[in-house]
This record gives sequence, structure tokens and C-alpha cells, in this order.
Amino acid sequence: MKFHTDYLWFNTKKQREYINISAQVEEAVNKSGVQEGMVLVSAMHITAAVYVNDAESGLIEDIDAWLQKLAPQGPDYHHHRTGEVNGDAHLKNLLMHHQVILPITRGQLDLGPWQAIYYAEFDGQRRKRVIIKVMGE
Repeated sequence: MKFHTDYLWFNTKKQREYINISAQVEEAVNKSGVQEGMVLVSAMHITAAVYVNDAESGLIEDIDAWLQKLAPQGPDYHHHRTGEVNGDAHLKNLLMHHQVILPITRGQLDLGPWQAIYYAEFDGQRRKRVIIKVMGE
């Protein structure tokens, strides 16, 4: 079994951003030489997420509005009593999840026709990373 690890680093300009990382994940799969296996893509921070969905700007706006409705920025979360101000970002992470596992078939990511891999940042403007772990034969 082969293993390959890459890291993506982000320092977003905005508090919340949604970044298509499909090409970087595909590049890691290609570098790995794995023909059949899986790739784990995981945000290494508890105020970010990785998800798979359509790469369509209107949908991204809908996702952001939905998350703001469910976990709005600004309320007095209990977490804020510890001196933090990012309680909403932690809740958004729980809603979107921090990682995905994707299949590799014949040396390629095996995604559906509209699927794209996204890094979602909910507490940006500081350095964060994503791990890409490719595993297989």
C-alpha cells in the first residue's frame, strides 16, 4: 500500500470564504501514483470545513446564507465568555464537517459530473491548513 501526504495552506482575506480545491486534490492524487484507493481531505482547524458539492456561485451564496441563518455571526455564544469571538465558526464547522473521503479509480479522483471539493473558511484572516492523505495501491 502507498501513502502520500500534501498540505494546503490558506490565509483568507475575508472572515468567510469558500475555495474550490479540486485541482490541488487531483494533483496530490496524481503525484501519489495510487491507482485504486482513497483520499482523505481534512481541514486541520475547528473553524473551517471541507465539503463536496456543485461549483456554482449561486449555490455557494445559498450555503453561506443558510449557515448564517443556522449559526449567525455575532450573538453572545457561551464560547465568547472565554474571550473568543468565533462561536459561530465552530458551529458552522459542525454543520459542514471537517473532512471528506473520496474514491480513487484508475489513478483519478472518481467524482460525479458536478462534484467539486471545497475548503470553507469561517474564521479567516489567519494562517490555516488542510491535509490531503492519499492511500491505496
